[in-house]
Amino acid sequence: MIKINDELHYPVSDTLFVFALDSEAGKDFNDKNKLVTGIGKVNAAMELTKEIHLRKPKLIVNLGSAGSKSFNKGEVICCTKFIQRDMDVRGLGFSLYETPLSGIPPVLEYGLKKQELKEGICGSGDNFEMNHSETDYNIVDMEAYPLALIAMKEKIPFLCLKYISDDAGSDAAEDWAVQVHLASEAFKKILFS
Repeated sequence: MIKINDELHYPVSDTLFVFALDSEAGKDFNDKNKLVTGIGKVNAAMELTKEIHLRKPKLIVNLGSAGSKSFNKGEVICCTKFIQRDMDVRGLGFSLYETPLSGIPPVLEYGLKKQELKEGICGSGDNFEMNHSETDYNIVDMEAYPLALIAMKEKIPFLCLKYISDDAGSDAAEDWAVQVHLASEAFKKILFS
């Protein structure tokens, strides 16, 4: 069982574990319903949509690496709010991060809170951020926003856990390459212990 809190539990067999890269999953999720989407918002959206209609999961769990200046390397943070950080249509009178004419607010609030973890706001975009200075979000990744949006639209509970691999600064690429391999062990301890 995947225990979210004292009231919410989901069978592992009905859970879809979603990663951008196989290196984030390691070998710890080979015997689970694992989906590797590839990098970026479009790949994540396309692959999750196909998998939902194939498997019909009762819970979607997004697990992956992310950068942050607010949290320490090696921490696992639960994201319950999401921003599409590369959406900027202010030139047409829309708010920063707002998808025009979608009815979705700039900050998407959808996700389960895993009670013993710190919470974060994840900014997803199709670039590897190495100069993070925004204060609207405190975690950066490349896939979580569309995954949360699709889960919300499909009315499937969504849990998003991010392993902080780097500080989204000038050394982010080197830090990520080392830290990404430690993510799966951290996720395994949190979800299956």
